[in-house]
Amino acid sequence: MKNLFLLLVLTFIVINCQPTETIEKEKTSINPKLPFRPNVVWLVAEDLSPVIPSFGDSTIQTPNISRLAAEGVCYDNVYSPSPVCAPSRAALSTGMYPNHIAASHMRTGPWFATDMPEKFIKQFDKYLPEGMSNYEALPPAGTRMFSEYLREEGYYCTNNAKQDYQYRCSLTAWDETSDKAHWKNRKTGQPFFAIFNFNECHESQIWARAKDSLWVDENLNVPIPPYLPDTDIAKQDVRRMYSNVKLMDYKVGEILADLEEQNLLDSTIIFWYTDHGGPLPRQKRLLYDSGLKVPMVIRFPNQQFAGQRDDQMISFIDFGVTVLSLLGIQPPEVDGKAFLGKYKEPERPHIYAAADRFDESYDSNRAVRDKRYKYIKYFQPEKPMHLPINYRNQMPIMQELNRLVAENNLTPAQALWFRKTKPAEELFDTEKDPHEINNLADDPNYADKLKELRTACETWVNSFEDTGLIPEKELVEKLRPGGKEWKVNQPTIQEMDGVISLTCETEAATIGYQIASKGQTANSWTIYTKPFSLNKGDTLRVVGDRIGYRYSNIASYHAR
Repeated sequence: MKNLFLLLVLTFIVINCQPTETIEKEKTSINPKLPFRPNVVWLVAEDLSPVIPSFGDSTIQTPNISRLAAEGVCYDNVYSPSPVCAPSRAALSTGMYPNHIAASHMRTGPWFATDMPEKFIKQFDKYLPEGMSNYEALPPAGTRMFSEYLREEGYYCTNNAKQDYQYRCSLTAWDETSDKAHWKNRKTGQPFFAIFNFNECHESQIWARAKDSLWVDENLNVPIPPYLPDTDIAKQDVRRMYSNVKLMDYKVGEILADLEEQNLLDSTIIFWYTDHGGPLPRQKRLLYDSGLKVPMVIRFPNQQFAGQRDDQMISFIDFGVTVLSLLGIQPPEVDGKAFLGKYKEPERPHIYAAADRFDESYDSNRAVRDKRYKYIKYFQPEKPMHLPINYRNQMPIMQELNRLVAENNLTPAQALWFRKTKPAEELFDTEKDPHEINNLADDPNYADKLKELRTACETWVNSFEDTGLIPEKELVEKLRPGGKEWKVNQPTIQEMDGVISLTCETEAATIGYQIASKGQTANSWTIYTKPFSLNKGDTLRVVGDRIGYRYSNIASYHAR
């Protein structure tokens, strides 16, 4: 009996003295074991909130995304720092907040190609407010497109095919960037990072595909958010949205089939996510969750953590550094934090977002969110909540809303978006009020939460020079004094004892080079990291580039 008593005491001590952090780690840590130099694929849908079965909406079936979810991890708290595509892509590509790098206005210019002729660029002036001209985002010195870090490590990097970054794509960012870009074009055995962008769910496809046959039943019963009209026209646009989601899912399946066919599925980390919230009115361009919150699934090699969910707070600025961290590459110092991998950081307590000019309409709004509450600060409360945007007015459901406004026939929930002025602040309990209808900012029961999130918002806005709060004409003059565009100095080529060294006087410029050997010229620019040798008869071409700058004149050298 005495021995039994001692055994029970020891068992109690062992069970109750386990370190808390060990238990927490076992319960919450998702950090995969990866093969050497795994591949990474990003599958990026556009304009889509979490309206799929894996995230609680069973209106339609998405077999390919559901498969990814069953074999991977669903992330339930992922947010864009902007409710529209180009600023979001600026954040994804650099790891910086758009309002930190002069990228928060939609848009700054037609930066869809690496070297767009000035004559063509000027044609886009008509889409800017009167008196504004095109300009590029200008991040702090040393900010690079994160794919450059992967290329330096030997990864074959492809982008298929969107280059809508708010700045000209860096010449050294991609091995391929086109609608034909694919990992299949790499050297045998070379690891790759590949992005595929799916346009099927884009806002414009609501009206562009209006006469196409649907991928869903023409009488499908669809949920209508309380802020949208429950009319036949509105329902048809919502059906079109779900139809577009099914088409996108089909395209995702094609990429998965390619990976399986080449026996690459279990040596590849697959991210599927969307570039911001939904395409419908009061979704895209607004700081409510309908504009910011996105679904994301990550499938790890060998289906690690299959079927699990992760609720940590994640922002788009975290994506690039997380990829580097997963691959064991030291991330640069940017706004983002790695949420997986070797350099994983503690979970962020808040996510932040900004909304400034959209096409012809100016506003200045900021948001901060924890896992339950959302705070929005309106810097221009005297302006209407709804600002007209000609592009969006092409959508039948938007025309339906405009008709109801003119007839004074909106429901109270719908009318909130059409207030003539805005409150200075809004606070929402997103758990009880997922559509963010009931503003709690004046409720004394939430005074402490309001103060907490207001302070967090102020701290964020003051942590860097918030370029979205600078009048845009002043901002452009600051970025381009006297209208002068920055340009990288031409790199210098030095040869000593057959070894080539390259330098550039422009601070933080990336140097790229191409070698033409026996008449064969490379299609992409290799990033210069260390001196190298040439063979007799080789021709060397060298260029300098930096985000927000025009790339340099090209220098040449012929090895004799």
